[in-house]
Amino acid sequence: MIYLTRREIFRAAHRMFRQDWSDEKNSEVYGKCSNPNWHGHNYILWVTIKGEPSENHGFVMNINILKEIILRKVINKLDHRNMNLDVDFMAGKIATTENLAIAVWNELTPDIEKAGAHLHCVKIEETENNYIEYYG
Repeated sequence: MIYLTRREIFRAAHRMFRQDWSDEKNSEVYGKCSNPNWHGHNYILWVTIKGEPSENHGFVMNINILKEIILRKVINKLDHRNMNLDVDFMAGKIATTENLAIAVWNELTPDIEKAGAHLHCVKIEETENNYIEYYG
């Protein structure tokens, strides 16, 4: 089994909050990440796929195809956007990195599988001290 990872960077704003809670309750649970005026991060996304190299071309997946899928399905929708307001696949979700990782997984899986590989892991670094890994 071969594991292939592609790294991309995006910048996005968000606010972690529940609309059915008061600002005080949101602040108690989410701290400064619940700022009503939003805040942003320089995120790093790692997408790891797995599979066996094709006898035809020697790739698990052509890296340019993987790059195109990630850009089209995720980065172009997130980069310099507000996750809470602008990103279709985050609609109705609390904009935590955990929920973002799950949503990214769901966005990528169909196209990666159509290309003949399997998604293994989505890793999102929110800060240099915090990252999330999701394995489906």
